[in-house]
Amino acid sequence: MTNIRPFHLAFPVTDIPETRKWYQEILGCTIGRESDKWIDFNLFGHQIVAHLVNKIEIPESSPVDGKSVPAMHFGVVLEWQHWNQFSKKLIEKGIEFVIEPHIRYKDKPGEQATMFFKDPSGNHLEFKSFQSDEGIFAKNE
Repeated sequence: MTNIRPFHLAFPVTDIPETRKWYQEILGCTIGRESDKWIDFNLFGHQIVAHLVNKIEIPESSPVDGKSVPAMHFGVVLEWQHWNQFSKKLIEKGIEFVIEPHIRYKDKPGEQATMFFKDPSGNHLEFKSFQSDEGIFAKNE
């Protein structure tokens, strides 16, 4: 995993000003280009773009390690200490979690810290971390 480049993700939102405020104040994103129909954010070095739509259809969830995980979601794999600091900040800011911060696959390949929450438009975000990068693509035994 060398020379990893930032990813780009476009996603729908129903209110640009509310989205702008939430991504800045809750996630700490900086703003790039913007218009009244879309806005670029820097999410931990990655470019995500919120596009204004009238309605969002949120797909179902699926079971993963005993939790009901939203089938459509996005986020970032953070370093272990950064994930812990970030989850504490979100708790302090009163984020309502869809899935509380916890350790998934404890003592198994792919053990990870994870948490899920929604933005104001209902998009699901997952932020996770592994003790080492080898765990990101670890296979089941």
